[in-house]
Amino acid sequence: MNEREQEVLDEIRKIVTVTLEGTGTVTPGDRLAHCEVMDSLGLITLAVGLENRFRVKLSEQDAPGLETFGDVIELVNRRRAEAGR
Repeated sequence: MNEREQEVLDEIRKIVTVTLEGTGTVTPGDRLAHCEVMDSLGLITLAVGLENRFRVKLSEQDAPGLETFGDVIELVNRRRAEAGR
């Protein structure tokens, strides 16, 4: 995992544990659907938190392709690259 990927993973972990009060660990291979706090509100909270932290735009159209936290990491880093960040 490179530094940019680790940075996004660290932010995801922070959002899941601090903001959403999740108790489990988060790895890139973990499925979003299996995380106890990733209901519809949890997903919105995660998306908004990542948008605010990395100054990217995530949309509802992205959702169907996101199955794991690794997918979220890739999406955020792709949007960062598109925005020149």
